[in-house]
Amino acid sequence: MHISRERRSAFDAGLTALVTLVASLGLAPAQAQTAYPNRTITLVAPYSAGGDADAAARNFAAAASKVLGQSVVVMNRTGASGVIGSALVSDAAPDGYTLLLARTGSQAIMPAVEPALTKYKWDDYAFISTLEINPYGCVVNAKSPYGTFQDLVKALQTSGRTMNYGTAGVMTTNDLGPRELFKLLKLTDQTPTQIPYKGTGEASSSLLAGFTQFACGSLGSFLSLAKAGQLRILVTTTPDRLASLPEVPTARELGYAEMEAVVGWSALFAPPNLPADVRDKLVAAVKAVSQDPAWIAGTATTGSIPSIRSPEETKRFVGEQVKLYRSLGESLHIIDSKM
Repeated sequence: MHISRERRSAFDAGLTALVTLVASLGLAPAQAQTAYPNRTITLVAPYSAGGDADAAARNFAAAASKVLGQSVVVMNRTGASGVIGSALVSDAAPDGYTLLLARTGSQAIMPAVEPALTKYKWDDYAFISTLEINPYGCVVNAKSPYGTFQDLVKALQTSGRTMNYGTAGVMTTNDLGPRELFKLLKLTDQTPTQIPYKGTGEASSSLLAGFTQFACGSLGSFLSLAKAGQLRILVTTTPDRLASLPEVPTARELGYAEMEAVVGWSALFAPPNLPADVRDKLVAAVKAVSQDPAWIAGTATTGSIPSIRSPEETKRFVGEQVKLYRSLGESLHIIDSKM
């Protein structure tokens, strides 16, 4: 059947008008229907529930859910000092629906000091932003005979081999902080025994139960227990005393400035090869979250300090942390400097 040029032109014009009308009603574009995000996002916390990583993840998830318009649910995937959860995200589809609450131990320490780690490298991720810095310190049970940090030091020097300390796993800040202290004190036959747990929540419970005599780590998981009078914070590694803990001295004040190298942090990572538009959406979401009063209050509750960086700044920061912990690992003879 022959269609005249005039009728074809009229048909084409009508079709164009119809497409324009449908698009204006929001019914047609595939991009609009599949725009990120359009379903639940999983935020993997590589440490156990109840710890500082879990608290940071849940605080961020609550705020991000409001900003992104989709539920952000936290999944605790624990084990191997954060390696299992971190590997899960590095291997996930790069679609923005599986994210990682990155932590110092799993993203800087393990890649720096564990040569057998083959599941991921420190830069096997799409970097979104850092979220917060976690002040670090050492704590004891409130009923402990160690009323000050110097009391603990004296005990370590005289009877350290009879003492236990709890950690969130080997090669975490909970582990390296005490190791640095033992090095500074030149402990040899008085080195305490490490009791590794799945997270700081379990390490805190052990401390309360009296199974361990002290612990060091990010103060977030210890702070509420300290305020409740169950734990006693003896020292922080921050350059200055914390406004929330004005009575607690810093390691520098007490002559242990080298311990300032150990600090905790949280960041948001995604699987590698994340599409640029999805990354940009997440970067914008983090910036919006950083202005959320509820997120700010939640961050302060854990004793943490908001710290938002660009993807490029985040990658540079994490790279510097890896170098720091590799150097620390070499000085502590945890790893071979010739590797």
